Amino acid sequence: CHASLIDGAQLSSATLKRYPHLDMKALERRLQQATQAKKTGGGEKLIVTDGVFSMDGDIAPLKQIQALAKQYQAWTLVDDAHGIGVLGKQGRGCFEHFGLTPNKNTILVGTLGKAFGCSGAFVAGSETLIETLIQFARPYIYTTAMPQLNALAIREALTLVQNAQASREILAQHIQQFRQGAIQLGLTLLDSPSPIQAIILKQSKTAVAWSECLKQKGFWVTAIRPPTVPKNQARLRVTLSSQHSTKDIIKLLNALKNCQIDLYPNPYTQIHT
Repeated sequence: CHASLIDGAQLSSATLKRYPHLDMKALERRLQQATQAKKTGGGEKLIVTDGVFSMDGDIAPLKQIQALAKQYQAWTLVDDAHGIGVLGKQGRGCFEHFGLTPNKNTILVGTLGKAFGCSGAFVAGSETLIETLIQFARPYIYTTAMPQLNALAIREALTLVQNAQASREILAQHIQQFRQGAIQLGLTLLDSPSPIQAIILKQSKTAVAWSECLKQKGFWVTAIRPPTVPKNQARLRVTLSSQHSTKDIIKLLNALKNCQIDLYPNPYTQIHT
C-alpha cells in the first residue's frame, strides 16, 4: 500500500494487520482472525488497498477482495489514485475496469493531481459515511477549504476525463508499444497493464546508473530503491502518458538500448534477466 495509507492506519489507532502483496489466501486468513477477535470485543474490519500500485503498476484483484469483504462482512477502502481517469471506458478507475460497482460498504479515495491535472483529493462513499467524516474527521474539520477556482477547474476536468476515451486508447497503445520494445531489449518488466512500468534492475547502484544515463540522453526516469521497494528490487519507474507520441516511445526505447551499450559494453554482460 501507499505510505499515506499506512500513516492513516497508524494515526487511527486501529489494529493494523498486513498481508503479502496480492495474496488473497493470506488476506482471508487475516479476515478470519479479525472475525474471531470481533467475537471477543474486537471492532469492525476494513480492507485497505491501492487500486493501481504505484511502484509496480499492477492492479488489485478487486473482484476477489469485494467477494471476501462480503463473505466476512468487512468494509473496503480503495485508493485509486493511479486508476481514476486512466482505467475504464469513462475513466472511473479500477472498479469500472473490472466491471464492478462499489457497494455501500466501499470507500473510494482518489487524487485530483494526476489524470485531472489539478490538486486535492476526494473521498466517496455512502451518505452516512460522508456525513460521519464531515462531523468527526479531524484532518477535514481543521483544514482550510479548497479555493473556489480549484473546485471549478476540477469540475471541468471531470467532464474532460469522462469524455477522454480516445486518449485512454492512445495510452493503451503506448503501454503495449513500450512493453513489446522493452522485452525485445531483454529488460525485466513487472506485469503491469497501467501507465506505470517498472524495469527491475535489482541493485540500487545499477538503477541509479541507468537513471543518470537516461537523463544525459534527455529522459527523466526515476530510480526507485529500498526502502521504497523491497531489497534487490531496485528499478526504473517509467510513467507513460497519452500526451507522449509514438516517436517519443521509440526514442525512449532507443535511449534504453544505448544505455545498455554504454553501461555494458561487453555484450555478454548485458542485462537479459
